[in-house]
Amino acid sequence: MKKYLGPLMAAVSLLLAAPAGAQSPQYPDRPIRLVVPWAPGGATDVIGRIVAKRLGERLGQPVVVENKAGAGGNIGTAAFVREQPDGYTLLMTTSSTHGINPHLYANPGYDAAKDFSHVAFVGSIPNVLEVPAKSPFKTAQDLLAFARANPGKLNYGSAGVGSSQHLAAAQLIQSAGIEITHIPYKGSGPAVADLLGEKLDFMLDTGSLAQVKAGNLRALAVASDRRLSELPDVPTFDEVGLKGMYAAAWYGVAAHAGTPRDIVERLNKEINAILQEPEIRKQLEGMGVQIGPLRTPDEQDRFVLEEIGRFKALVDMSGAKLE
Repeated sequence: MKKYLGPLMAAVSLLLAAPAGAQSPQYPDRPIRLVVPWAPGGATDVIGRIVAKRLGERLGQPVVVENKAGAGGNIGTAAFVREQPDGYTLLMTTSSTHGINPHLYANPGYDAAKDFSHVAFVGSIPNVLEVPAKSPFKTAQDLLAFARANPGKLNYGSAGVGSSQHLAAAQLIQSAGIEITHIPYKGSGPAVADLLGEKLDFMLDTGSLAQVKAGNLRALAVASDRRLSELPDVPTFDEVGLKGMYAAAWYGVAAHAGTPRDIVERLNKEINAILQEPEIRKQLEGMGVQIGPLRTPDEQDRFVLEEIGRFKALVDMSGAKLE
């Protein structure tokens, strides 16, 4: 009996000496999944892949992007909240999933205020007022003057009811005192295609910067408090006389509620460092992302709660509602 007692007591001593909350094995010791609740190729997917690749290099484990699209981001986000809170499954969050959808859908399948431990804020892409290259409107003032003089004659496209484009236009309607016709599409791609084909008068869009830079679309104003670095000659709405016309799609990274705090803080530190790397900044800014501000997990938690409240007013104003 004595020959077994020694090893047993040694094992007990080791357990008692281990610090409370210590992680074993060391995080991360296997690949991490990053759920993108949108289809491949969109802004959320591209941003997620840029961050994931570099995060995997810094952590020493692959960060694999997994697309789960549908229902405006609800399907992938709802699936994510059923994962284990161990830091091995992360989520790309957006202003749609964590601002708009809680008010747009009767049951999105998750609680945006309670089911997440927010890791970091990546940045935002402001909506840009865009018209076809051959449009008679050369400035935002031209377009707004025509809209005021001709109620209901101009139309605009969006990715669908309650999309960021739709809510940005609702803000524009209120700010400028105009009446315009909404034509919702099933996604940004078809809407932009019709804008390029001159079937739409304009859009407030976040993802067609390449078409502007190629000369296929003309940008008239940016819905941000500062100009886009990629469009330095395009004024903000503040500069054209519509003060406070700010509308942007934002992007972040979250873990599941209950994820160990040290894992959340480790991920926050790594992502914030990534966002300051020149090559990463070049890639993100090249697609119109305004990076940061860099936030702590607590700051990002508060930001999301504020956004949930802010978007309620915008969704109510737009009249959008989906089952």
